[in-house]
Amino acid sequence: MALAEPLEVAVGRLLAAHRLTLAVAESCTGGLIMHRLTNVAGSSAYLMGGMVVYSYEAKVKFVGVQQSTLDQFGAVSAETAGEMARGVRAAFGADFALAVTGIAGPGGGTPTKPVGLVYIALDAPYGTQIERHLWQSDREGNKAHSAEAALALLYRHLTEA
Repeated sequence: MALAEPLEVAVGRLLAAHRLTLAVAESCTGGLIMHRLTNVAGSSAYLMGGMVVYSYEAKVKFVGVQQSTLDQFGAVSAETAGEMARGVRAAFGADFALAVTGIAGPGGGTPTKPVGLVYIALDAPYGTQIERHLWQSDREGNKAHSAEAALALLYRHLTEA
């Protein structure tokens, strides 16, 4: 997907044009998605807010991830990403929500959940879409790839809907 403008600009333009709102829950990206979105002048017209929920406790308390989900599937899972997206969308009353959870590295990986494993969820009024990615970069690269993939997921959704 080759755009003439950065994804955060394209996403913002589409959200504003359709009078839609967005909320974001981030774990492994540490606020990078919100940083990119708020770099766009006028983003307050469509960006309701976001949360960096790094710990299990924060995921439960602030975006409504069920403790049982974390116990059964772990923080880095499709199930957790989906609950994060649904929870942050509800918390902010937004039309859409993005959520990202993963293992940025360099440590923290396991044989079943290696460094670079990331789940990205997009929650919309008509359901939740979740993508699994496995990046092969360093910590900063994995975070950057994840933020870009999250914005790309929303962009595709907005242009295909």
